[in-house]
Amino acid sequence: MTAMGAPPSRRFTPDRVALAVLLLVLCVLPFVVTGYVLYLVNLLMVFVILALGMHVVIGEAGQFALSHTAFYGIGIYTAGLINTAWHPPFVLSVLVAALLCAGLGYVIGLLALRMRDIYLALATFAFGEAMQWVFLNWDKVTGGSNGMRMDPAELFGLKLTNDLSAYPFVVGIAALMLWATVTLSRSQFGSALRAVRESDVAALAMGIDARAMKQWAFALSAAFAGVAGATYTLFISFIHPESLGFQTTILVLTMVVVGGIGSVRGAVAGAIAFGLLSELLRQALSIQEILYGGILMGFMMFKPRGLFADRRHARRQDHGTAAGAPAATHASERP
Repeated sequence: MTAMGAPPSRRFTPDRVALAVLLLVLCVLPFVVTGYVLYLVNLLMVFVILALGMHVVIGEAGQFALSHTAFYGIGIYTAGLINTAWHPPFVLSVLVAALLCAGLGYVIGLLALRMRDIYLALATFAFGEAMQWVFLNWDKVTGGSNGMRMDPAELFGLKLTNDLSAYPFVVGIAALMLWATVTLSRSQFGSALRAVRESDVAALAMGIDARAMKQWAFALSAAFAGVAGATYTLFISFIHPESLGFQTTILVLTMVVVGGIGSVRGAVAGAIAFGLLSELLRQALSIQEILYGGILMGFMMFKPRGLFADRRHARRQDHGTAAGAPAATHASERP
């Protein structure tokens, strides 16, 4: 221990240094760049929120769900319709989108009580496809195949009409959701989710209601997706259902898997890396599908923990597996 209290290794971890650098860059960007770069950063922040939401349901709770894009779309249309019809402060539209998605996610979480693994993935995939059909065919509400144009979001009379005006709010929401994810991961609730991830039976033996945990994981994940969708409306004035298909789900899933399932830092790093890659390949949609599919398969086969998983936790898992014992989930784990 140093005279100041905590050891230097605790105060200056690589994660904290990387976070400080990222915050510094985000603070400086509006003064040195304009236009497309700010739009791209706004988009990356939305991807970060999406990836964090998928991290909650897959990485923390171990529920392999593929309905994330459906809730993202619900968040976009909900916030967009509210902004266009009533022009409230955008904070209200974000909250409504999050609460609506959380309620639907809690209901969809009932599937997790009856299905597991590939069956749960297929059921949630079917829900996602059904919602895209709704987006494409509910012409009176979503505009159908013509898409929907939305009025700018507002905050106390200030209209967010461009990427620069939306930038501080988008970054602020992303930072808030990151803080919420880290807090959840370090809490007793997060420990309970990880216990359910490892074994329903063991969780029940510890007095944890596995059924309730799964439903709350779906609700929280859906709320994150709803917030991401509402945040998207702060700097985008048009949405088309084609951008809310299965390809977006695979993109977000790739972010989480390649970054490291169960790792908050992995979700953030994966979102930034693959968000940039998706923009680079914007004009080659067929190549995107092949590339994401190949990367996802490769990592799940040869490096299932991803690039940024907690190495100490990985060593504990390897040791437990080698000894013939199941990997334990510790309350002291950190993302």
